[in-house]
Amino acid sequence: MATRIIRLQQWLCERRHLIGAVAVALFTSLAIAPDVSAHGVSSKDALFLLSLNGPAIIPLMYLGAKHMVTGYDHLLFLVGVIFFLYRLKDILLYVSLFTIGHSVTLLAGALGGIHANAYIVDAIIGLSIVYKGFENMGGFKALGVQPSTRAAVLCFGFVHGFGLATKLQDFNLSRNGLVTNIVSFNVGVEIGQFTALAGVLLALAYWRTRPGYLRHAYATNATLMTAGFVLAGYQMAGYFSGSR
Repeated sequence: MATRIIRLQQWLCERRHLIGAVAVALFTSLAIAPDVSAHGVSSKDALFLLSLNGPAIIPLMYLGAKHMVTGYDHLLFLVGVIFFLYRLKDILLYVSLFTIGHSVTLLAGALGGIHANAYIVDAIIGLSIVYKGFENMGGFKALGVQPSTRAAVLCFGFVHGFGLATKLQDFNLSRNGLVTNIVSFNVGVEIGQFTALAGVLLALAYWRTRPGYLRHAYATNATLMTAGFVLAGYQMAGYFSGSR
């Protein structure tokens, strides 16, 4: 125990400036209670979803892809997941685990009627980003523990899937063609995910050729943690203010 405490103190000392920036962002996000919406669906898309009456495969695939490509919370988590992955098979493994997780809960939530509070779900999604940033910075090693990264990615995939499901549960979707439409939306999500992931991988591949990649790795992951804290803080502010 004493060794773990010493290692943690050393880790905190070495990264005190980064941790300070994260702490400031956390308390700032919790102190501000804006009118936060947990569901970023445009009015045009909302009207379309409400008017559905029958299968609409291509439009739902488009909406799924659009949501993932513009879903910065999902993308930030994936950036954290693949940040230190260099081998293609490792990238495919972890992305597949995430895909399985969010596909299961998306379908279960949208088709099985399993409900969860949208603000709480989105707050946990924010914390999933914090988790990956902290892990990438060596935080768990400093504590002398190492949770299973595979299990964490799968479990957080389940949470991200509920985040997707809650966005559809706001709409009383017609039962006519519902299964086809939800599956189409999920397929679109996967298309959007791999499209966005390809762009992230290209950017990382280029950055890894530059000398500043490892030098700025801690700062980058501290930024991920900060973004995760801000997202979680905003969602909890929305939850406690009852703005939904």
